[in-house]
Amino acid sequence: MTPLSPQPSLSRIRIGSAPDSWGVWFPDDPAQVPWQRFLDEVAQSGYEWIELGPYGYLPTDPAVLTEETARRGLKVSAGTVFTGLHHGEAVWEKTWAHVADIAALTQAMGASHLVVIPSFWRDDKTGEVLEPSTLTPGQWRDLTSLTERLGREVRERYGLRIVVHPHADTHVDTEENVVRLLDGTDPDLVSLCLDTGHYAYCGGDSVKLIETYGERIGYLHLKQVDPEVLADVRAKGTPFGPAVAQGVMCEPPSGVPELGPVLEAAQRLDVDLFAIVEQDMYPCEPDRPLPIAVRTRAFLRSCGA
Repeated sequence: MTPLSPQPSLSRIRIGSAPDSWGVWFPDDPAQVPWQRFLDEVAQSGYEWIELGPYGYLPTDPAVLTEETARRGLKVSAGTVFTGLHHGEAVWEKTWAHVADIAALTQAMGASHLVVIPSFWRDDKTGEVLEPSTLTPGQWRDLTSLTERLGREVRERYGLRIVVHPHADTHVDTEENVVRLLDGTDPDLVSLCLDTGHYAYCGGDSVKLIETYGERIGYLHLKQVDPEVLADVRAKGTPFGPAVAQGVMCEPPSGVPELGPVLEAAQRLDVDLFAIVEQDMYPCEPDRPLPIAVRTRAFLRSCGA
């Protein structure tokens, strides 16, 4: 009998989870679990790293949040901001006001990354179309130049690195648009948060992206999509929010892409990377996330992470 070969040690990959995996999309929503329960359960699941999630969901007082995370053995890897920088200079001041509070808390918690999600072109709850789904050349110039500015300002003022998160129902979604963003921005200022689920949702190949643009990968979100649900979503043009409620993002390892090869490709970059589990589940029953989180952590350990 041939012994099983040991899984590769993913020594450069730091695994965590996020409020998103507990069905948290908003700072305050009666459909979501209280923040204390999220912290208790994410620690119980075996994770050491978390993200802040929507600003205002977790305590925004650094002293309170430091105490609450430390006594559960948790540390913060990143904060998250939403931006509409393709709208140009007119939105800069409003954007910066949103970013500054979150960046300050992220810095105070000892994290070094700020996840930047482009604004949605259709509402993630109602599906209402808010603007065209494609950008003009001028809007692309605004997006790339102001994203660079954001990277510079966040680094100089808060010592954080921005990682732009390609996302369904935004203008940075497909391989073509992700590559356009990367090619149009300074690698010293703008890195990528590769969300494996969103990238697959939009037709991208995560391993290929890591192997092609490895030096731009600054952060990972681990997520899978259900191919059958995705096919239905694409056929019907279902907006992202209802698609999540339909179960398009599924528990690993039942979906795509395979996370083992993604993590191995990331390990080959030979840099330290966070890989944060994010299973979109809004809305979800309060007792559903914990068992999934426990199983997912065990699965990732079986991959060597």
